[in-house]
Amino acid sequence: MKTLVLDGKTLTIKDLVGFCRENNAKVSVNNSARRKIVQSHSFLMQNIKKFPIYGINTGFGPMADRLLGQDQLWELQLNLIRSHSTGMGNPVSAEYILAAMVIRLNTLSQGLSGVSVDLIDRLIFFINNRIIPCVPEHGAVGTSGDLVQLAHIALGLIGEGKVWHKGKIVSTASVIKKLKIPPYQLKPKEGLALINGTSFMTAIASFVCDQADRLLSLSVRNGSMSLELVRGFTDSLSEVLHAARPQEGQNKVASVMRQILSSSKLLRDRCTDDLNRALGEDVIDLGKAIQEVYSLRCIAQILGPIQETLTRTKRIVSIEMNSVTDNPIVDVKNKVFLHGGNFHGDYVASAIDQLKAALVKLTLLSERRINFFLNKNVNKFLPPFINLNKPGLTLGLQGLQFVATSTTANSQTLAFPMHIHSISTNADNQDVVSMGTDAALMTSQVSANAFIVLAIEAVVLSQAVDFTKIENRMSKITRELYLKVRKNMKRVDTDRVLADDMDKVMNALKNFEALSIADE
Repeated sequence: MKTLVLDGKTLTIKDLVGFCRENNAKVSVNNSARRKIVQSHSFLMQNIKKFPIYGINTGFGPMADRLLGQDQLWELQLNLIRSHSTGMGNPVSAEYILAAMVIRLNTLSQGLSGVSVDLIDRLIFFINNRIIPCVPEHGAVGTSGDLVQLAHIALGLIGEGKVWHKGKIVSTASVIKKLKIPPYQLKPKEGLALINGTSFMTAIASFVCDQADRLLSLSVRNGSMSLELVRGFTDSLSEVLHAARPQEGQNKVASVMRQILSSSKLLRDRCTDDLNRALGEDVIDLGKAIQEVYSLRCIAQILGPIQETLTRTKRIVSIEMNSVTDNPIVDVKNKVFLHGGNFHGDYVASAIDQLKAALVKLTLLSERRINFFLNKNVNKFLPPFINLNKPGLTLGLQGLQFVATSTTANSQTLAFPMHIHSISTNADNQDVVSMGTDAALMTSQVSANAFIVLAIEAVVLSQAVDFTKIENRMSKITRELYLKVRKNMKRVDTDRVLADDMDKVMNALKNFEALSIADE
């Protein structure tokens, strides 16, 4: 991507994430959007003396009943930014902040916020020069938008606070001085337009959706390889079987798995020889199971709801990043200022909480398969912990299971929905809040945990492939996964420290191309 052109309405998750990961990419706003921005700002300035307009010539929140003098309107916006730059805690990832800046630019480009082209150009300058304000993680309740986090971004635009620039955290003042640009002076409404909205939670949610796409794809790949290792029966993926239960996500996952395994020489068609031999006799032991455990047989049924949750979340996030979420909205066409609550973050908060729970279930599915293949009493064909040396003297992959177990438990604790933790604030003006930013940050953590567990599963499966020597009979796609693991981590023949190798595997799998399972 060289240039991302914004019009306020067509930004996608894929384009946003791709832009933020490409250091040389530039952003611009198209001419049609610029004309609307000019009209909106002109209308606002023409009517600023005619009647009370919230946050423009009045105070904020519970102080909205205070009408301000005309000479105080510029100072009001500056006071808003400084007073709300109160975030605390660790800094949020720079790519999340950059994404929030792009989304904010996109929503302002609809020409319904009353800002000037000057502000648009300042925001573009910061984005294109990767001057990224530092934003602490704690502070947003997500209902007059992400006020605190977005205020820290606005603080950078006016030349205050700290920013990331060229890999270092430095004072904003030093950067703009070096680049020979003056601090930006906010015009009426511009401070409010910058911080009043859901751009920050939406930015994090966009990246989480991208990560969830890759996690779902990896889970399907791992599940497919698992079926190969146990010489699974083909009927568990039968098109007829799944069509008999026409749940969309289930059928989509099953279809993808059939495609993945179509080139495999390891799956079995069901055979009834043993049953025919048993007819007319007393109960006999067949000596083998005729059905796999649920974590192998019910992959499509478990991942199906996750696929649907991800698809729905991506749709909501895509709509949100192309929405106007500040207040009031400047309706030039009908010559009115519309006061409302588009800044409320419950759409994003609710969706991202549901995705968080889905990712926890995905992680749990992986953890159960890890246990299956490491526990010789369950799988009945692998050595304990897939130890390829001397069980008892050497420990194989035993240590990795502890990591998978503890990380899954951590995610289970985080699974409780954040958006129902509404606590009234702002002198009870914000009496029902979304907690959307915290919901998104927690989901990001659950996503990171999932990559740890699924990477461990991929290593466990690859070790099992080495023991069973099935590489040449695997499907093309599962063999690609096996080779990706082995490129970053050699098989464990003797005990060694695995931490660095696991980091390499996990990072490689994070960048593994996603399958087309949950479309935006």
